[in-house]
Amino acid sequence: MLRHLDEELKELHKDILRMAVFAQEAIFKSVESLKNRDQALAQEVINHDNNIDDLELLIDERCIDLIARYQPMAGDLRYITTGMKINTELERIADIALDIAQKSLELMKKPLLKPLVDIPKLSGVAQDMVRGAIDAFVKRDALLARQVVLNDSEADRLRNLVQEELITEYLARDPKTADRAVALLLIVRYLERICDHATNIAEDVIYMVEAKVVKHHPEELK
Repeated sequence: MLRHLDEELKELHKDILRMAVFAQEAIFKSVESLKNRDQALAQEVINHDNNIDDLELLIDERCIDLIARYQPMAGDLRYITTGMKINTELERIADIALDIAQKSLELMKKPLLKPLVDIPKLSGVAQDMVRGAIDAFVKRDALLARQVVLNDSEADRLRNLVQEELITEYLARDPKTADRAVALLLIVRYLERICDHATNIAEDVIYMVEAKVVKHHPEELK
């Protein structure tokens, strides 16, 4: 029975990695569509969302089925429950990428407000954090997961930088820019939320590897 469980855990692992790839592609394509004003790329993100939703349901069902049939304990149980949590976080990341793609389509109908410099930087941080969190999951590396959590401060710094510029240089000075400035502010907020979900994944990995809860307990990151 244990051998059968091992084989099914490998299949679960593959499905979670597929979900991770889909989520990371969605982030990249949504921000690229914004940078390049690429309508087709934004639409691609939107069209692929149903496939991601279907995969999320499949992974959840697989996890529940494994728990019901094998009644795993200790490390295997933590792995499966962590897989369910990561699956949810990745689906939410893909949903946020969908929101970015939709905002990108809206902005394409209007003149460019400003050159996009810091938003792509924030997107790069978000993508690196998601990638790092998934690498930590694959390698069962709690140290790498801790680094992802600590990197969230850089995302906050970039968010604050972009928000201050959009508010002080555009919203406060020219009300006519409000619709475009607010859309960009929302995109910044979306990217920050992706970083938050990556942090959640990293915290789940630490629990999976060390059976240690670090959420709301920063002292446990040391």
